[in-house]
Amino acid sequence: MTLSRDTSRHNYYSFLWHATFLALAQNFMDVDTILPAMLIEAGGNGIHVGFMTAIMLGGARLTQLLFAPFISNYSYKKKFLLIGINGRIISLLLMGLMLCFSNSLRGETRIWLIFILVAAFSMGGAFANVSYTDILGKSVLPSARKVFFSIKQAVTGSVLLLSALLARKVLIMKTFPVNYAWIFFIGFTALFVASLGIWNLKEKVPSKMPVNNLKHFWSLMTDELRRNKRLGYFLGWVNTMGISITLLPFVLLYSKQVFHTHSHETGLYLFYKVLGTVAIGVLLFLFSKKFKYRYLLYGNAMLALVVPLILLFSDAMPPFRFLFMAGGVVFAAYTISMNGVLLEISGNENRAIYSGIAGAGNMLTALFPLLGGWIIERSGFRLFFILFTFMILLSFFFVYKMNCRK
Repeated sequence: MTLSRDTSRHNYYSFLWHATFLALAQNFMDVDTILPAMLIEAGGNGIHVGFMTAIMLGGARLTQLLFAPFISNYSYKKKFLLIGINGRIISLLLMGLMLCFSNSLRGETRIWLIFILVAAFSMGGAFANVSYTDILGKSVLPSARKVFFSIKQAVTGSVLLLSALLARKVLIMKTFPVNYAWIFFIGFTALFVASLGIWNLKEKVPSKMPVNNLKHFWSLMTDELRRNKRLGYFLGWVNTMGISITLLPFVLLYSKQVFHTHSHETGLYLFYKVLGTVAIGVLLFLFSKKFKYRYLLYGNAMLALVVPLILLFSDAMPPFRFLFMAGGVVFAAYTISMNGVLLEISGNENRAIYSGIAGAGNMLTALFPLLGGWIIERSGFRLFFILFTFMILLSFFFVYKMNCRK
């Protein structure tokens, strides 16, 4: 069955509805500021921050490797997308309730409950992401995809900025843990409203690649890697440049441990990160017909090097607001380019498989925060920033070899 222009337009706006309210929710569950700051105020240290970052940004995505074979056997995947999203909604509600009663919990119990709920939230996202990529790829016409990825950033920009200001106000209105409980209740409500856009989707085009078991999936994966050389280089890029999105939680930890910043500054850092995210989204939207992913990948890697280099060579208090703004640009550009490149190198039938392979490609994204937390506790921040810089430099090779044409 072919996709009609009317159905594509309907789905385009449904995805945009979801993206807009997801943007509102996003700042109330931000992995770079809100969640690590909450964990630190709950008594967490560098190793705890590394562990949570690994769960949020890497470990959960590795589970896509397990989810993809199962989901790939079904021609229509909307129900799986809704299961993952609803799991995230419930996790946010439980996180808020747990924080309401956290004063009656022991410190270790509170931290373990945070880890469990964060893991459930992240795994729900990983489960949903396999279906999301597949449905988006077959439910919106190719001519509209690049514009969608860019306008998604631009249209949600005002929402992101307003929600960042609201999150900052909530953080300073009350003390821990009440302020963070309200943060998660607002995130829960926004994510629920966002899910209505997914309920409204029309999944008309079937897509299926039968997978019998994990062994069969492994065989399909190795076949795809042999057949499509660009997939291997894509995984290399994800394993190197992918760690760029794990840096900001450690920058926040650095600011709190070395310069003793407080919740007021955390709210400001979130605002500047969002400002960077919105700025790059608007620019890419304005030039969506002209920019090529290749140049975006190179430029983003160069900007990712700026943050650790400033921290390494700064004698006084670093310009944390600028660093978080740069981090927001890197995060948004990485997300846009990763989705776009994945769609470029895959087809309708194998897109769910490629999403699972991309999840497996997050191996270093999962391990690097764990290693980073251990290095910081044992040897300090300097060695961690040097290792991060080296990994980003490696990503240039894989960008060159991917040779993105669009």
